[in-house]
Amino acid sequence: MLVLSSPSGAGKSTMAKRLLATDPQISLSVSATTRKARVGEIDGQDYHFVDQDRFDHMVKTGQFLEWATVFSNRYGTPREPVEQALAEGRDILFDIDWQGTQQLRQSQSGGDLVSIFLLPPSLDELESRLRSRAADSEEIITQRMSRAADEISHWAEYDYVLVNDDPGQCLHEIRSILTSERLRRERQKGLAGFVRELLAGE
Repeated sequence: MLVLSSPSGAGKSTMAKRLLATDPQISLSVSATTRKARVGEIDGQDYHFVDQDRFDHMVKTGQFLEWATVFSNRYGTPREPVEQALAEGRDILFDIDWQGTQQLRQSQSGGDLVSIFLLPPSLDELESRLRSRAADSEEIITQRMSRAADEISHWAEYDYVLVNDDPGQCLHEIRSILTSERLRRERQKGLAGFVRELLAGE
């Protein structure tokens, strides 16, 4: 499980899309949310858009690996598709915040978690990016900026921390982390059997 987190506007969604477009071995965990779909978003692809009652039911019946409330909307990671993908040996990408990352670490799947936190080059640049995407009201932008400091304060809880001042370089660094983590001994399926056969052939 590869987690990308950042304050809003620092680039986690952009990095996630670029990684998914260039690496067929990883797929996105599609979160459920109670917020309304934005223009161009597709239900089941960008998010599973659900109402409050449905979300409550999913919480009560243990259908989420993690969930949190962000800016009056609720977000959660459905458990079943993630556990199925991991059982099949596939990598899963999570575009979630620090609260969700903490919950994932505490879940039964948390032992195979790699987390990356993306920092903006500056808070001025962060605000500029939020304004340039023209997706939020002035009130929401103010809320996102005030929340950014709290989110950034959790940077030390992550395995890797990158400054996203050059998107191309940042993507290269994320790919390097993913490659290295895939090559860890315990993640190489069939390695023990290969070594046994190698020694038996001597």
